[in-house]
Amino acid sequence: MKIIRSKRYKAAAKDLPETAFSLAEAVKKVKSFNPTKFDQSIEFVVQLGVDPKQSDQIVRGAISLPHGIGKSKKVVAFCEDTDIEAAKAAGAIEAGSDDLIKKITGGWLDFDVAIASPKVMGKAGKLGKVLGPQGKMPSPKNGTVTADIITAIKEFSAGKVEFRADTGGNVHTVVGKYSFDDDKLIGNIRAFMETIKRVKPSSAKGTYIKKASLSATMSPGVMVDVSEF
Repeated sequence: MKIIRSKRYKAAAKDLPETAFSLAEAVKKVKSFNPTKFDQSIEFVVQLGVDPKQSDQIVRGAISLPHGIGKSKKVVAFCEDTDIEAAKAAGAIEAGSDDLIKKITGGWLDFDVAIASPKVMGKAGKLGKVLGPQGKMPSPKNGTVTADIITAIKEFSAGKVEFRADTGGNVHTVVGKYSFDDDKLIGNIRAFMETIKRVKPSSAKGTYIKKASLSATMSPGVMVDVSEF
């Protein structure tokens, strides 16, 4: 399918050099492109030297960035009936077990993240075919299956971000908004990269952090010098 680019995008990409910028320069470059009428999300992408087809080289997790991402998320919680009130008080838009599973099975998917207590994960597991393809299935690996569902609900509602390498070894994450101060974007990116380095699979060989780029919702990507990380 042919991708249609806007005049703003084409103008920004026209004179963009292919060389990598320092992180600080990349942030300034992205924010130098013509702004839009809305507060664009800033996305960071890093290409890793892993083979996601190998189970021992899957890179995934979740992180609460130090300066947030500028928006909240809709969270649901699979929990026991005794925890429903506390879960909703913590920020869950829906909580429960059988009724929530039935609602989702019926086609309701208006949420961003699903948290599950280990005690009800067995029941929620039947939603794998529905939530799995959307990246919403709870998993212990990214902190969405946890005994402390209240803390998890608060963190993900506040914008805690999940990440997972795609089939090409690329990890995408939102690191803030166009309106953020440069220092906050830089701080979020560095915190994210520290996490990426920490979860490096022991079986990954060769160069781990290969390439990185930074972009806004409506801008081209700016290459970032990975030697900084």
